[in-house]
Amino acid sequence: MKILNNNKIKALIAAFLSAFLFGICTPYSKILSKVIPSVELGGLLYLGAGIGLFVTVVLKKGKKELFLTKKELPYLILMVLLDILAIICLMVGLFRTNSANASLLGNFELVATTIFARLLFQESISKKLIISIGLITLGSIILTFEGAGSFCFNSYSIFVLLSCVFWGLENNCTKKLSIKDTRQITIIKGIFSGFGCLLIAFLLKKIVLYPKFILLGLLLGLFSYGISVSLYIFSQRYLGASKTGACFSLAPFFGVIFSFLILSESLGLSFYLGLVIMIIAVFLVIKDTINP
Repeated sequence: MKILNNNKIKALIAAFLSAFLFGICTPYSKILSKVIPSVELGGLLYLGAGIGLFVTVVLKKGKKELFLTKKELPYLILMVLLDILAIICLMVGLFRTNSANASLLGNFELVATTIFARLLFQESISKKLIISIGLITLGSIILTFEGAGSFCFNSYSIFVLLSCVFWGLENNCTKKLSIKDTRQITIIKGIFSGFGCLLIAFLLKKIVLYPKFILLGLLLGLFSYGISVSLYIFSQRYLGASKTGACFSLAPFFGVIFSFLILSESLGLSFYLGLVIMIIAVFLVIKDTINP
């Protein structure tokens, strides 16, 4: 039991660190998006994650873990396909939906992850976790709310919600793989999803070739996607999809903090209110993990 608790504590730390690293991506992505189209940038971030971690495997750095086998192939294929479908749906939704509405609807991903985890994958979800997920969703809504325009729903909003559904299911497929080498999983996810994004960008004619910025995008992807996703998958191994997703939901708050520090963006009342709610929710997640 003590070893299990130690693993769970490590998994909690990994989940929060994953959110922290992903949050760093926010301000630098804003800077790079002024030069590189968003779909192409997404592809570069994924590719940076896959290529960067592939180098570490070649160099044989890091702890040796179980390699993937043919048994995991269905979940690997689903993971990549769902990732690409989610990106396509999000791009279609953003085509006729304002960013404030998309950000607000994006909070449904955690809810979708939890629903799939319970109904399809029989993951145990306690009352404390349900309350914390509700609080996290509320805090995230407050953080992403940008006025009345955020409620400007139309038929294209369904595609944004659908992207959350696909990502929610993809999170659970990744959970089924989490017992294996996290770097291998991230490499496959990064390279195939990255090429998928770049193919979409090419078809949309949203490709620009600036070597300096492409390199920066790949480098950002290594840390904010590669290492972050590996930590996320490790956390799923011991915490499950829903609880890891709850911890990872701190990422937008880290993103706002880094945007304040790097881009001098203001911190409004919504940030402080959302943060208080999020702290309470995280406390419940930690309590539920250490003393279930």
